[in-house]
Amino acid sequence: MKTNSKHINGIDTEALGNAAQAIANDASQGQTKWLVSSHWKGGTRSDAKVSEYHLAGQRIARNFTISIDEPLELCGANQYANPQEYLLAALNACMIVGYTALCSLQGITIDELVIETEGDIDLRGFLGLDPTVKPGYDGLRYTVHLKGSGTTEQFEEIHRKVMATSPNYFNIANAIPLQSQLVIGSLAEKHAA
Repeated sequence: MKTNSKHINGIDTEALGNAAQAIANDASQGQTKWLVSSHWKGGTRSDAKVSEYHLAGQRIARNFTISIDEPLELCGANQYANPQEYLLAALNACMIVGYTALCSLQGITIDELVIETEGDIDLRGFLGLDPTVKPGYDGLRYTVHLKGSGTTEQFEEIHRKVMATSPNYFNIANAIPLQSQLVIGSLAEKHAA
């Protein structure tokens, strides 16, 4: 994508720089909270509802639905991508934001950016058939295809920075604690009480 005044690769570099400076001056401006509410739709189908996120203590309305299913071979109706595909897509998309922003801030135009990610899961772990088999990935493999006006050295440095700063790269590469709570009963019943 070509440049247009302060817009490079579709990124307003002035606005991005101003946001980074505001967060550097006041860390509270960079505090975010993300929420997703997933609703079972029968079988292996679910819809994830995105209705808000929080930035610098302010609630910002959103209105998106992410539909999820499983392939026919895994007892689904094959209507939508499955959770693993969304996980890999979320990793790729987060890194793409990083490559695009970092290239744009350096005045580098991107001609092509593709990330291919794959991983293997042994379903014996998911199905509880063998307690020695992990239910998830042993690792992921990804390849970044990046072409643009930058030098090899610039792209290598940007690649290292993306791996160091991408939230989803961090979340997948590092164990993060999960806090679980089970509520028995209907959400509608809870709101009616």
